[in-house]
Amino acid sequence: MRSIWKGHIRFSLVTIPIRVYNAIDAAQTIRFNQLHKECNGRVGYDKRCKKCNEILSADNIQKGYQYEPDQYVVMGQDDLQAVKLKSTKIIDIEGFVDASEIHPTLYEAPYFAGPDSPVAAKTYALLCKALIKSGKVGVGKVVLRDREDPVILAPQDGGLVLYRLRYPEEVRKMKDVPQLDVEQEIDKDELKLAEQLVNSMSTKLSKIDLRDHYHKALEDIIHAKVQGQQIVTYVPEEDKPVVDIMTALKQSIEAAKGRRAGMVKATGKTKKTAAKAGAKKKAATTAKAKAKKTTAKARTKKRKSA
Repeated sequence: MRSIWKGHIRFSLVTIPIRVYNAIDAAQTIRFNQLHKECNGRVGYDKRCKKCNEILSADNIQKGYQYEPDQYVVMGQDDLQAVKLKSTKIIDIEGFVDASEIHPTLYEAPYFAGPDSPVAAKTYALLCKALIKSGKVGVGKVVLRDREDPVILAPQDGGLVLYRLRYPEEVRKMKDVPQLDVEQEIDKDELKLAEQLVNSMSTKLSKIDLRDHYHKALEDIIHAKVQGQQIVTYVPEEDKPVVDIMTALKQSIEAAKGRRAGMVKATGKTKKTAAKAGAKKKAATTAKAKAKKTTAKARTKKRKSA
């Protein structure tokens, strides 16, 4: 794994040399090129002025901010340099907070942070352990690509993961979603069925299939085309019409029970059934042993009387 950034974590008077790595494997993404249908040549794009239709080189392009329709304020390199932040190669931790305080919508991109040397590994491990025991995450800022980004530092699988965050003002409010009525009256019977359905479908994340089936299917088609094989298309079943909520909830609960029953059947007897079977087996063994003893006693008496 190759690092993409080298610097330090700093909090109070403590400094830890680290390297930052991409947590997302971009190589897993399947990308397509656009091709000309006639000759399969790759399609290129010219930077063309929409006003005079002239093709432009990089030297003839400048940045502008549109403040009104077709009205721009031009930003030159000197203007951009005036607000450019110098990268200090330091992640400044400004405080430690409970992870629950950070709303999921603020998370933008994960990175792995690792120690830069064997000497740094001890202090790195100390911070990792301290965060685990305290249940806290570090919140700070770092300058990446001329921009200051808020970040959090959290323990994960024996190491530290660095999350780049969005600024709170970038995230829209849930209350702005149309037709959202949190005060709507809910039927008690419907709520009871809904809770029952949630409980019947409760499981662990590790048991849920999170594989990218589209990616696998796409890989198979590409491989087949490369090998010159025939492509078999998949036609998904049409969705059934939605029935009323009570009927849908009841049917969903029955379906969930059916799935669980199928799992029990596949894995064998339930614990209760197994216990009953064990008890019956034990009783049968005991009865058999008693019968043998009774027969032996009868034979002994017969011999004595003879």
